[in-house]
Amino acid sequence: MGLTKVTVTISNLTKSKQGYENLFLVDTGAIDCMAPESELIKAGIEVEGKEVYELANGQSVEYKYGFARIAFMGSETVCQVIFGPEGIDSILGVVALENTGIGVDPVSRKLLKMTAKPLK
Repeated sequence: MGLTKVTVTISNLTKSKQGYENLFLVDTGAIDCMAPESELIKAGIEVEGKEVYELANGQSVEYKYGFARIAFMGSETVCQVIFGPEGIDSILGVVALENTGIGVDPVSRKLLKMTAKPLK
C-alpha cells in the first residue's frame, strides 16, 4: 500500500507573507502538522511554545510549535504546527484533516471530503 500525499500550503494567521507550499505526507497517526523550521519561519509563523512528541520508534522529542493556517483540497483551517528538523517530510496530521471534514479511505488511501462533519 502506497503513501498518501497532498499539496498543502501553510501560512501565518494573517497571511501577511507568502506561505510554504509542498507535498505533505498524510499521517493519521500524527495529531499535529509538521514542516521544516526554516520554511515556517520564512512563512512568518511564530513559535508559541514547546511540546514533547512521541516518534514512531517510541522516542520522545521536544519540538517548538506555533499556530498557522493550513490549506489543502480547497479547504482551510487553523492548527498547531511543529517546527521540524531540516530535511524532514512535511506531515499533515489528523487534526487538520478532521477540522476540514476530510477523511482517508482505508482501502484506496484516497482523501475524501465528508458530506457533513459529525456533531454526534
